[in-house]
Amino acid sequence: MLENKSILITGGTGSLGKALTSHILNTYPNLKRLVIFSRDEQKQFQMAQEYPSNKFPQVRFFIGDVRDKERLIRACKGIDYVIHAAAMKHVHIAEYNPDECVKTNIIGGQNVIDACLQSNVERVVALSTDKACAPINLYGATKLASDKLFVAANNISGNNPIRFSVVRYGNVMGSNGSVIPFFINNKRNGILPITDSNMTRFNISLEGGVEMVMHALFNAWGGEIFIPKIPSYRIMDVAEAIGPECEHKIVGIRPGEKIHEEMITPSDSFYTYDLGKYYTILPSVTKWNLQEFLSNFNGVKVKEGFAYTSGDNTEWETVETLRELIKEYVDPTFNV
Repeated sequence: MLENKSILITGGTGSLGKALTSHILNTYPNLKRLVIFSRDEQKQFQMAQEYPSNKFPQVRFFIGDVRDKERLIRACKGIDYVIHAAAMKHVHIAEYNPDECVKTNIIGGQNVIDACLQSNVERVVALSTDKACAPINLYGATKLASDKLFVAANNISGNNPIRFSVVRYGNVMGSNGSVIPFFINNKRNGILPITDSNMTRFNISLEGGVEMVMHALFNAWGGEIFIPKIPSYRIMDVAEAIGPECEHKIVGIRPGEKIHEEMITPSDSFYTYDLGKYYTILPSVTKWNLQEFLSNFNGVKVKEGFAYTSGDNTEWETVETLRELIKEYVDPTFNV
């Protein structure tokens, strides 16, 4: 499907952007062009050392901010597929700088939509977060607004065959600013700060996130919010897996944090379908036939009132599995 195609990744120098870049280049050698779009000059410089032009002539590095629509329009020229991963995502920073979060996550999202509609882009996948589900913090609220924009973009595309979809998932294991590398770094101090001993989170590896994005890119009909079936972990199990000898210091939850995360609420259940490996929340009105969609993916509607939360999950990581995953996906030299 990517034979002689061009892809643009916004936020391409982030954790998932780099993982997507590696996967795409290794899997699709006949890709025409891969454009890494981000505003971080230093990260682009570092990433360019990994992908020098003499070995990866199809890779382009494009400095730009999703707040700048004109720059996005230029970046989208000749692009077939867009993966929108750029976001302001740190909860406490967004709480302190709300206007900046709105500019990047909402206005920036609409700029991506407008740039894609004005170009010949065929498919767009926007990355979301579990915090967009029943949000209590600004980051989650802006990502919910962004999700709504990308879903609704299918309604304003007219005769343009472009398809917009969204992928929503939990904490990416080992991503920048996440709890596991934070605990590993703090282990040497002998103290692991615990926000709340009851806290749980969904867990997905970078590879799992990449697989889900590619699934949406290839299979979306337009308007879906894809949600993976993934395990949860307890924060105390993460602490035990990384630093069993460390003191656990309860510091309290930060502004805007939940004890348990959600990805599907009971209110979403009226439009949620089980597709096997993934759930999908569909818009109330689609441009395509719902029964054909369900038949194509063997989709089954979930029961009314169904909810998918990290605290009530049926699949859990254990201390042992967490140690294995950390060694495999985060730090190959990790030892307790």
